[in-house]
Amino acid sequence: MFSLSTSLQPQVTVQLSHLINALHSLTGSVSSNTSVHHKHRENTPEQELNSTEPSLTLRDLGLTDLGVGQLDELVEKLLPCVSQQDSPSQLRTEPNIWRTSHLSSGSFFLNKHGFSRMGGVTPVFSRQNKSPLQTLCTDLQYLPSLVPNRGFKTLKSKTRRLQGGINSSVEPEGFTPSFMKGFLTRDKGPDVETLDKLLKNKNIPDGQHDAFKTGFAEGFLKAQALTQRTQESLRRMRLILLVLLLLGLYGLSKTPFLSVRFRTTSGLDSAVDPVQMKNVTFDHVKGAEEAKNELQEVVEFLRNPQKFTVLGGKLPKGILLIGPPGTGKTLLARAVAGEADVPFYYASGSEFDEMFVGVGASRIRNLFREAKANAPCVIFIDELDSVGGKRIESPMHPYSRQTINQLLAEMDGFKPNEGVIIIGATNFPEALDNALIRPGRFDMQVTVPRPDVKGRTEILKWYLKKIKVDSAVEAEVIARGTVGFSGAELENLVNQAALRAAVDGKDMVTMKELEFAKDKILMGPERRSAEIDQRNKEITAYHESGHAIIAYYTKGAMPINKATIMPRGPTLGHVSMLPESDRWSETRAQLLAQMDVSMGGRVAEELIFGNENITTGASSDFDSATKIAKMMVTRFGMSEKLGVMTYADLTKQSPETQAAIEHEVRILLRDSYERAKVLLKSRAKEHKYLAEALLQYETLDAKEIQLVLEGKTLEGHGR
Repeated sequence: MFSLSTSLQPQVTVQLSHLINALHSLTGSVSSNTSVHHKHRENTPEQELNSTEPSLTLRDLGLTDLGVGQLDELVEKLLPCVSQQDSPSQLRTEPNIWRTSHLSSGSFFLNKHGFSRMGGVTPVFSRQNKSPLQTLCTDLQYLPSLVPNRGFKTLKSKTRRLQGGINSSVEPEGFTPSFMKGFLTRDKGPDVETLDKLLKNKNIPDGQHDAFKTGFAEGFLKAQALTQRTQESLRRMRLILLVLLLLGLYGLSKTPFLSVRFRTTSGLDSAVDPVQMKNVTFDHVKGAEEAKNELQEVVEFLRNPQKFTVLGGKLPKGILLIGPPGTGKTLLARAVAGEADVPFYYASGSEFDEMFVGVGASRIRNLFREAKANAPCVIFIDELDSVGGKRIESPMHPYSRQTINQLLAEMDGFKPNEGVIIIGATNFPEALDNALIRPGRFDMQVTVPRPDVKGRTEILKWYLKKIKVDSAVEAEVIARGTVGFSGAELENLVNQAALRAAVDGKDMVTMKELEFAKDKILMGPERRSAEIDQRNKEITAYHESGHAIIAYYTKGAMPINKATIMPRGPTLGHVSMLPESDRWSETRAQLLAQMDVSMGGRVAEELIFGNENITTGASSDFDSATKIAKMMVTRFGMSEKLGVMTYADLTKQSPETQAAIEHEVRILLRDSYERAKVLLKSRAKEHKYLAEALLQYETLDAKEIQLVLEGKTLEGHGR
C-alpha cells in the first residue's frame, strides 16, 4: 500500500500499481514524453487493452488541481531514480532501490535456454500482460534491461532480495505464506564489519594497528583452539555414553527376571574360574591337629575314590567346619584341595543372596554345573549360615527359600555329584537349617577350636619365621600369656610387634615388642598423654602392688607375668598373670586364690591410705570376685549349706533359696577379703618396696618383681 498526503486533499491510501496507472494520464502535461507515449500506445497489444488492472484518474486521486511542475516533483519523489537526466552509465554505477542482481525471462524454458520453445508464441504459463512498472519505465525511456520481468517467484530469489536490503513490507500480506517468512529471514543479520573498517571506527592510532591485528589474530586462534577442545570433549563424552549404553543393553539382555539386572556377570565368576591350591598343604595349618586328621580321609577319597567304593560304601558329600572366627577353617579347606591337587571353587554365602527372584538359585546351579564338569574338585562355601539359614515363612522375604532349596537339591537330589566334595564353614551352626546338616548332605562335622598352648606356640613360631626376630625370643612365654587367642589374633600380635620395632628404630623384634603388642591387644594402647598427679600414682602403685603380693605368696594363684602403672585403655594399671599351661578345670583352692588376688587391690588402699581414702579403682576386681563366688555356689556345688545342686535361673527360685545363695556368696567374698588383709599386713615391707619400684620404673616383669620382693638390687638400685 502507498500513502499520499497533500495540503490540498485529505490523506488517500491506494496501491502503488493503481498510482502508476493513474500517472499514465500525465502524458498530456509532460511534453517531453509525448512522442514516446504515443509510440508506446501504438505498440501496445490488444491483451493490454483488455487488462483487468483497475484504472484511476487524477480526479479519483484528488490531483486535478496540481500543476505540471508539482506533478513532476511528485513523480521525482515517488521514483527518485527515474528521470531523463539519468544516463545508463549512471544507473549502472549508482545504487538505487530498483537495481536487482538477476533477471528472469517470461518463462522458465526461455530463462534457461535463451529462446522460446513455442516459436515465438507466448507460453501458456508465462505472463502475457506487462506489469504497470514495466509500462511506466517504458514510457519514461527507462532501460528495460534493468527492470525485473518475472513470471514466477522462487525461494532463492526471495532470499536474495531480502539480503539485498529491499523492504518486503510493500508486498501484499498474502504474497508469502506466514510459515515461510521466518524461514526466509532466519539468516538475516547485521552487516559484518571488516578489520580495516573496525580500525577506522574505533579511532585506533596508526602505530597500534599491527598490535591490534596481532591481538585479534591471537584471540581468533585461541577461540578456535577452545572450540576444538570443546568438540573433542563432546566426542569423548558421546563415546563414553555409547559404551555405557552398550553395557547397559548387555546387562539387560542377561537378566533372568523382568529384564532388569544391575550385574553384568552371569552366575558366579568364581565358579567359572577355579583355583589350584598347589602351594597350600596341611603343613601350613598349625594348631588344629584333630581337624587335619579328620580331613585326611577326604584327601584320600579325592586321590583314590575306588579305595572307598570297592566295599560298597557311599562317598562323603559334604564336610561342615564349625569353629570361632579366625581359627583357620578357610585355610583347612584350601589345604584339602592342595593336598589332593584338585580344583578349588570358592564362594561366600552372601554371593548367592540377591534382591531379584531366582538369581540365587541360578548361581547355585551354575556353581555345581561347573564343578561337575571339573570333577573331582572341592567346593568351599564360606559363611554357610547366610545361605543355609533356617527356612521361615516371612512376608518380607517370600522367595528367600528358593536358594537354600536349590542347594539342598544339588547336594542330595536325583542327580549324583560324583567326585564333588562340598566344604562349608560357619561360626554360627545354630542358625543352619536342619535339612542341610542331616546325613547325606553334610556327612561330617569337624570342630575347629581355638588353639591350646601347644598350638599357639606352633602358630607363633610359624609367623615369627617371616620377620626378623631376636634369637632370645621365647615363643612359649608369649603363648602362655595369650590364652584364648585364635590363629588370626596371634598373626596380628606378631605384626604389631614388628611395627613397634620399626617405630623404635630397631633391627629386629625382641620380647619387649611382643609383650607390648600383647598388652595392646588385651588392654588397649598406652595413654602416655594422660596427666596423673603424684597422689593418684601412689594409690595406683600400692593398689597394683597389693595384687602382686597376694599372687606371689598365695598357693594356687597363677604366676605373675608383669606389673605396671602405665595407663592402658580404661585402667590406670594392671598385673598380668601367666598360667603355666592351659587350665581345663580348676580346683576350689585355685578359685579362692583368684578371689584373694582380686581383693588385694582394695585391701592395699585401705591399709596404706585409710578406710576414708579408698577409691573406685577396685570395681572391676569386685566384679570378677563376685562372679567366681556365684559360680562356686550356683554352678559348681562348692557350698556346704546349699550342697551339690545347680541354680541356673535365680529368678525362678523361691525367696528363701535366693536369700541362701546370696548369704553364701557374701561369706565367700568376706573370707577372701580377710585372707588378703592378713597376708598384706604380714608382707608390709615387701609391699612398700614393690610400690616404690613401680613408681620409679612404671613397669616390672616377673624376674624384676622377684628381685624386688627378695630385697635385691634392681639395675644398680639397692633395697
